[in-house]
Amino acid sequence: MPDDHDAEPADREAPADRVGPADRTAPADREGPADRAAPAADGSTADHGAHGVHGAHARSRTAAEKWVAFKKSPFLPATVLIFILAAAAGLFAGSYTYSMAAPTPHRIPTALVGAPDDARGKAFVQGMEKALNASLELHEYRTYAQAREAIDEQQAFTIISVAGSGVRMDLSSASGASVSQLLQQAAPQVGKKAGVPVTIKDIKPVQPGDPRGLALFYVSLAAVIIGFVGAIQLSVHARGLNPAERIAFTLAYALLGGFSIAAVVDWLLGALTLPFVHSWLILAFTMFTSGMVFTMFNTLIGRWAMVPTWGLMVLLGNPSSGGAVSWPLLPSVLGHIGRWLPPGASVNAQHTAVYFPGHQHVFPYLVLAGWSLLSCTVFWLWRHRHPGGRPTTPAHAAH
Repeated sequence: MPDDHDAEPADREAPADRVGPADRTAPADREGPADRAAPAADGSTADHGAHGVHGAHARSRTAAEKWVAFKKSPFLPATVLIFILAAAAGLFAGSYTYSMAAPTPHRIPTALVGAPDDARGKAFVQGMEKALNASLELHEYRTYAQAREAIDEQQAFTIISVAGSGVRMDLSSASGASVSQLLQQAAPQVGKKAGVPVTIKDIKPVQPGDPRGLALFYVSLAAVIIGFVGAIQLSVHARGLNPAERIAFTLAYALLGGFSIAAVVDWLLGALTLPFVHSWLILAFTMFTSGMVFTMFNTLIGRWAMVPTWGLMVLLGNPSSGGAVSWPLLPSVLGHIGRWLPPGASVNAQHTAVYFPGHQHVFPYLVLAGWSLLSCTVFWLWRHRHPGGRPTTPAHAAH
């Protein structure tokens, strides 16, 4: 019987030279029965291992499957945005160039004082119309005071008085700096050519801090853009606001933003002397209207709301507002449309408040009120479609 020390323990490893051929293969390289290629129905060998799995996934997808996957990916909205932004860039440049690059007068409301059949007056008026390639829309007044009232009511841009041996032209830069500049350039040349002495005076100049009359346009532009940008930011960073809360916060940032614009332009820069409270409230009204217009479109069409908002307020509204170029110099269609849009209404209200405070017109305020009411009504009636909001009842309270 062998000794105990001659027996090998059961758990002792065999020497390396006693390892069989089947064991010498590395574990990763071993192939089990399930890993081996199995014959397919047609006699070919199909790989059911790791390569077989990847092969199934590598199957080329159909066009329909690719389109479904593309629609679910972030690449679809990104691709759409590429074309929208490219179109918006061209339209933005085109809209401003079309209305501002080469302003051409069509008709200029003019107050005429004196004998309408006076030879000198007729020669001057005809010469001005030929030089401007436009018609002077003459409104006859018996007295200069009546003509001056027409200027204050913004029914005329200039007064032509025929008296003595010459013609007097009174301009109103506050009514439209671009129109006044055009008339001031043309009148001396026309008078010289017609042999009629011309005296020119600016009876309603713009403020010294705004020699080109553009400050009110930029002030209103700031209110319009920040108005809908604020609504966009509320939809992103305060998505959970319920409808009444969203309207309230829009009103809050409009009031504070309008105050900030007026304070910077008047108190800090001194570019304009504003009727502060009046101008502040116009700016706040403009910002609120602009913000609610975006909210309305966001309710109707969701994430693409920026497209109609930008088109209405910036591409169409701002160039036609009459702020940068007075409406007699705008293409006639834009001149009429602009008064019915929030940017044009804001410019008109602000312009009257600053330069013609005793001759307020209700129309610009009705336009702003109409757009605000329309936007709030659409938002409220279809508030269930708005992408924001939160449940009014706690989830854990439901049984």
